[in-house]
Amino acid sequence: MIEKGFLLTRQSKDINGKTQLIFWLVTDQGPVKIQIDGERPVFFIVNTYAIHVEQLLSNANIRYSASSLHLNDFSHEPVTAFYFHSLSTYFRAQDVIKQASIEVLEGDIRLQERFLMERFICGSMLFSGEPCTQSQYFAKGLKPNYHEFRNPKVKAYDYTPSLSVLSIDIECSMSGTLYSIGLYGMMGSDSETKVQTVIMVGEPQHASVDIIWVANELELLTEFERQIHHINPDILIGWNVVNFDFRLLIKRAALHNRQLKLGRDGSAVTWRESRADGNVGFVNIAGRVVVDGIDALKSATYHFESFSLESVASTLLGRGKLVDDVENIHNRGEAITHDFLHNKPKLASYNLEDCKLVFDIFEHTQVLPYLVFRSHLTGLPLDKMGGSVAAFTHRYLPKLHRAGYVAPNLPADGGLASPGGYVMNSIPGFYRHVLVLDYKSLYPSIIRTFKIDPLGLIEGLKRPENAIEGFRGGVFDREKHFLPDIINELWQQRDEAKKLNDAPRSQAIKILMNSFYGVLGSGGCRFYDTRLASSITLRGHQIMQQTAKWIEAEGYKVIYGDTDSTFVLLDGDYSEEQAASVGKSLADNINRQWDTTLQDEFSVNNHLEIEFESHYKRFLMPTIRGSEAGSKKRYAGLIDNGEEEKIIFKGLETVRSDWTPLAREFQTTLYQKVFHDLDPSAYINKIVKQVMAGELDHLLFYRKRLRRKLSEYVKNVPPHVKAARMADDINLKNNLSQQYQNKGWVKYVITLNGPEPAEYVQSQIDYQHYIDKQIKPIADGILGFIDMSFDDINNAQMGLF
Repeated sequence: MIEKGFLLTRQSKDINGKTQLIFWLVTDQGPVKIQIDGERPVFFIVNTYAIHVEQLLSNANIRYSASSLHLNDFSHEPVTAFYFHSLSTYFRAQDVIKQASIEVLEGDIRLQERFLMERFICGSMLFSGEPCTQSQYFAKGLKPNYHEFRNPKVKAYDYTPSLSVLSIDIECSMSGTLYSIGLYGMMGSDSETKVQTVIMVGEPQHASVDIIWVANELELLTEFERQIHHINPDILIGWNVVNFDFRLLIKRAALHNRQLKLGRDGSAVTWRESRADGNVGFVNIAGRVVVDGIDALKSATYHFESFSLESVASTLLGRGKLVDDVENIHNRGEAITHDFLHNKPKLASYNLEDCKLVFDIFEHTQVLPYLVFRSHLTGLPLDKMGGSVAAFTHRYLPKLHRAGYVAPNLPADGGLASPGGYVMNSIPGFYRHVLVLDYKSLYPSIIRTFKIDPLGLIEGLKRPENAIEGFRGGVFDREKHFLPDIINELWQQRDEAKKLNDAPRSQAIKILMNSFYGVLGSGGCRFYDTRLASSITLRGHQIMQQTAKWIEAEGYKVIYGDTDSTFVLLDGDYSEEQAASVGKSLADNINRQWDTTLQDEFSVNNHLEIEFESHYKRFLMPTIRGSEAGSKKRYAGLIDNGEEEKIIFKGLETVRSDWTPLAREFQTTLYQKVFHDLDPSAYINKIVKQVMAGELDHLLFYRKRLRRKLSEYVKNVPPHVKAARMADDINLKNNLSQQYQNKGWVKYVITLNGPEPAEYVQSQIDYQHYIDKQIKPIADGILGFIDMSFDDINNAQMGLF
């Protein structure tokens, strides 16, 4: 039989001295487990050292087989492939070879990833074979809930699954004792049966939500396990679900000397700590994927001032948690414990609503379809966040092998820094009618146009006479390359997705295309070469500078340029239609000039495309604070297309999380007034008066992240660290858990006695600090352009008394 399936999980291990690959898939017929036996892991050694390596392995009694292939390294040296029967001997062999200071190429490619990528399998596959029975199930008198295939034939295939999703959330005491587990979702991929229940410790009571009552924490874990197997979800979602919910569930299970057996084959959940950060872990469940809502939204480039569930749900859904004090963790914890002791039905409703919020956020953002499409494009697992380098490797490496090369290792020095994007010195001012012209995906367009590519560089250096010249010694072959063609294919797919209004697919393609420059410029990528990244960014500099020259040759003034955007000042008064007409005309002329210039100078087809992006009726390009020089990456502008009016802030206080809500609110209203030619004096005086009178205390807090453990701040102790230490000292005295020892966000205010945590303000607030450090700098950032100043306005007000 032949079936198609989407990859959920992948694993490699040794069984009886031989390798075993396990792939779990979701199919139209249900879950499928695929087992591949005897796949041999491989690495490569330059031929010069091959005989020496064979001697080293023989002396270490390591079994292997070697084969001289028609493959070269990036220095055009032929290589030999070394194959092994088990992962243990594969890794032991590398240790032996590296101790002899011999380089091992591609020794870090995981066996399961190599198996998939060499077959060009990304998110889904076609497989053929006959299913076998699961004897361990039948021996227990159970009916297996999945099909199993041993050593089927597999190949790449494009299949979009229907996934069953279950949202989970736990409630517990401040010390970690479990009270309840909420479950919300659909049973099965057909979405016919809704699941909305809470498993709770306690005696049965009447409640408005469905509650499964259990006697104690051990029974809670047992029932959770039973429900997971009964509901049988493909995907488990939640908010901080890995590093809080599952971390605690596994810990509490261990206290009862048991494991959580949530795998589709009855296997236990496994936990792995991150080597880089002990506060981050990874959870693995055979046949199921755990997707954290915070990480998923970040991977899809969502930005929020706070990624708390309350904040994100309020922003996206217009509703939040069923609890009064969502900010103070101790108050919230006390309320949860109080409800567990005195009002369990209320706690169950709160628990279930948190599950619903996460489920609805996933539905609203379509982030799961985004992750599915991303997997189809890149081969990344659904729960892999970030992973730009892994995605690039998955797509590029098999093509490279077929071109006769093996990949290099990571740069030993971590990679030299490459030039950043072009940023023009701005011309500060308060302007009317500024156009923004924007290059459409500039860096991918440069890669397409100038054939910038790892293979193209190696081949270009071999035959530079007919190659395309880059920067810093880079030259690129006109014919032998992969990345320009990959981008061209992705570009076409994105255009098709846009036509179909397929936002998740379009976003996945955009993020992937835009990641290529960062990958090539990253010392964490095996294909890093400063000639690659520099040939992209420095070409971007050249393109932006030439664009400004062409615009100014037509009689317009360029006041700023940043990476791929050019800001053009129009002299005189323009309607929205007239401004748009000028913008489109400029863009058309520039595109035509690139067509001619690139053909004449490089004999290449132009893939650069500049577009008219927006028209600002009023536009502020501020100065650097305390200087007359123009700022960079900081501006504000008023857009009014007749249907909608809005102010766009870039890099200013309104969009910065390290400024107070007072500052953001003040700046937004102040700019509204100035942009509409209204006198702001009365508003400024009103805000100053309200601050000094204590009427705006709720807007005076700062919010900043602790990026290290609290104990690691020794020499320089910034205000938020002082506030965090004060808060945890008070927590300790009150027999409460310490909240800030291992990173986190701190809210604090400035008092006459210095910074104090927002939850424990004990001193008089220093109102003058907020006037001098929040209100005055924002006001003077724009008032100087209309011949006013904060001091003049404030002093005039004070002179009335």
